[in-house]
Amino acid sequence: MSLFKRYIEGGTTTATSTNQNTQEFPVVKRSQEFWNLETELHNYLLEELKKYTGLNSEQQRAKIEELGEAFFELEGVRLTFEEKKEILHYVKDELLAYGPITPLLENPLISEVMVNSYNEVYYEKNGRVFRSSVNFIDNNHVLRVIERIVSPIGRRIDESSPMVDARLPDGSRVNAIIPPLALKGPSLTIRKFSDTPFTISDLIHFRTMDKIMAEFLEICVKSRLNVFISGGTGSGKTSTLNVLSSFIPNNERIVTIEDAAELKLNQEHIVALESRPPNIEGKGQITIRDLVRNSLRMRPDRIVVGEVRGAEALDMLQAMNTGHDGSLSTGHANSPRDILSRLETMVLMAGFNLPVKAIREQIANAIDLIVHQSRLKDGARKVTHITEVLGMEGETIVLQDLFVFKESGYSEDGRIQGKFVSTGIRPKFIEQIELNGNKLPASWFVGEW
Repeated sequence: MSLFKRYIEGGTTTATSTNQNTQEFPVVKRSQEFWNLETELHNYLLEELKKYTGLNSEQQRAKIEELGEAFFELEGVRLTFEEKKEILHYVKDELLAYGPITPLLENPLISEVMVNSYNEVYYEKNGRVFRSSVNFIDNNHVLRVIERIVSPIGRRIDESSPMVDARLPDGSRVNAIIPPLALKGPSLTIRKFSDTPFTISDLIHFRTMDKIMAEFLEICVKSRLNVFISGGTGSGKTSTLNVLSSFIPNNERIVTIEDAAELKLNQEHIVALESRPPNIEGKGQITIRDLVRNSLRMRPDRIVVGEVRGAEALDMLQAMNTGHDGSLSTGHANSPRDILSRLETMVLMAGFNLPVKAIREQIANAIDLIVHQSRLKDGARKVTHITEVLGMEGETIVLQDLFVFKESGYSEDGRIQGKFVSTGIRPKFIEQIELNGNKLPASWFVGEW
C-alpha cells in the first residue's frame, strides 16, 4: 500500500494491536527530499495564488491542481503519478484546511482528534481511542495549524496566553495549549460536530435514550420546564442540548449563550451570543455571566446556556426564577445529585455571602428536571437518569428518578447491555404539563420498581 493511500485514509490501514484501547498504526516516515519538494511546491503555490483573488473554495482547489501540474513540469521532477498526487494532496490540505489531520477531520466515523505532540496523533472512533499514522513535521507545524484555527474567530495563542478555546466553522470544539504549559510541544484537541445536527431519531437510533424518554423530554421542553443536562466530559451533553433545543416552538425568541458557538438550531427567531477573551492588554473580556445578564434585557422567551461553569450560575438561576421558564443548560457532574452541589459552589463563586439554604431554595425553585448523561466503559453514551427536582425538605433538595438505564451485563464483543426503564413514579409537574395542553400517558410510568 502506498504512503499516499495510508495518508488519505487517516490511519485506517491494517494495525498491530498494542492493548485493549489503543491500536498503533505504522507511522509514515517521509524522506527529507519529500519535505524539500513539499516546501518548494507550497511556496510556489502561495505566490501564484496571490494572482487569483476572489476564488471560492472549489475554484481554489481546481487552481491548485492546475498550478501543481505546472510546477512538476517546470521543475522536471521525476515522480510517479501517485507520488505527485500525494505531495499535491498534502500541500492542498496545508493551504486550504488543517494540514495532516485534515483526513481525520473529514472522516465521519471519527468523533475526536487529539494531537499530543507533532509526532503523536490519536483519534476516537466508535467510542474507542486509536493512534493515527499521520504526523506533523515539527512543533512549529502544529503551531501554524493552531493559529489557522483560532485567528479567524478573533482568538489568539502565544506565550502570554498559552491556552485557547475555539471552534471550527462547522461548530467542532477546539482546545489548544502550547509551551511552556505543554511540556511535549503544542497540543491540540478537536471534538468534532456533525455537519448535520443530530435529531431525536438519531439519539434513539444510537440508543442514547429510548422512544418513551424522547417523547417525554419533548413534552417537557414544549411545556416550558427548566431542564438542566448534566454529565461528564465527552458524555454528549451538548449534542443532547442541541436536540432538546430543537423542540422549542418556532414562534419563540431564543437567546443562546456559549463560550464557543456550537449549537445549531433551526428555529427562525434566534440570537446567538458568544463570550470573548481579553485582548493582548488584558482588557475587553466579555464573560458568560455578562452575556446572561444582558440576555435578560433582550426579551427572550427562552435562554439556552451552552455550559454553566462559574459565577453565571447565580444569574441563570435568577432568570429561571423570574419568569424565564423553559430555559436549558448543561453542566459537568457525575450524577444528578452531584450537579446540585456543583451549582451551589458556582453560585458562591459570584462573590456573595449567601446562606446555603437560600442557594438551595433558588436551585430547587429554578430547576424542574435533570437529564443526566454518561459515557459508559465501552464508549457508549447513555441518558442514565431523568430526574425530577421536587423541592426542599428541611435543608435538603429532594430528587426522584423518573427514568433510568439499568445495566444487565456485557455482550460477547464487550458492549454494555441494559435497558431504559421507568421507576413507576409519575412526575409532580404533570399538572403544569397538562395546563400547557400536553398529556403524559399513564403507560409510560408503569415501572419495575
